[in-house]
Amino acid sequence: MIWDTHAHLDDSGYAEDFHEIVARMQSSGISRVTNVGYDLPSSERSVKLAQDYDFIYAAIGIHPHNAEGATDETWAKLLLLAKQPKVLAWGEIGLDYYRDLSPRSIQKEVFIQQIELANDVGLPIVIHNRDAHQDVLEIVKAHRPKFGGVFHCYSGSWEMAKVLLSLGFYLSFAGPVTYKNARHTVEVAIHAPMDRILVETDSPYLTPEPRRGKRNEPTYVREIVKKLAEIKNLSFEDVASQTMRNAETIFNTK
Repeated sequence: MIWDTHAHLDDSGYAEDFHEIVARMQSSGISRVTNVGYDLPSSERSVKLAQDYDFIYAAIGIHPHNAEGATDETWAKLLLLAKQPKVLAWGEIGLDYYRDLSPRSIQKEVFIQQIELANDVGLPIVIHNRDAHQDVLEIVKAHRPKFGGVFHCYSGSWEMAKVLLSLGFYLSFAGPVTYKNARHTVEVAIHAPMDRILVETDSPYLTPEPRRGKRNEPTYVREIVKKLAEIKNLSFEDVASQTMRNAETIFNTK
């Protein structure tokens, strides 16, 4: 059984064939999915999906792209959502210096604020980090998440990963670990301890090989497990079961 720890099944691209996607998941051994919010509406949709489907869980939060639009009302509503029983994490939150859709100063402020909110409600955090490695590292060192966290679709170096592992973070691998030019990501996967890694699709984005170029979906998380098994010289079943146990640990669902 496999846990896709990061997906966006509320995406409008799934509207026409959602039930077919669910059927493929269930027949492929994908037993759990964490649906991750990136703004208030998507966080609300994630909670609704978690309420409607027993195998879907939710994360709620404000993505750095949407940081500039966050208000006191946003935080009040997210705090109410955080109390829902199937909300397992606060995210995705962090910094994105690739697109810079919100000013960097506001991204940092909102990132720190959400770490503190997650600490207040007892949730781990799910971190989005794109081209902002140093600033993200400085923030998580200065503002430690009390209930741990996950670096989703990890894209940093092994040197940075060693620091994050020492701080207690988990590293999540997505489609890019299967790409031919993924030298740094593969290096991290080689060295990262098995009890600190997760698998995800980030559906509908980052479709893994050999399906790259098509819309992603949770069933394809099997390709991530398969690639990690190859990298680690382990069986598919060993990687699936260990990453499931890891997800149960960080999301406190044992």
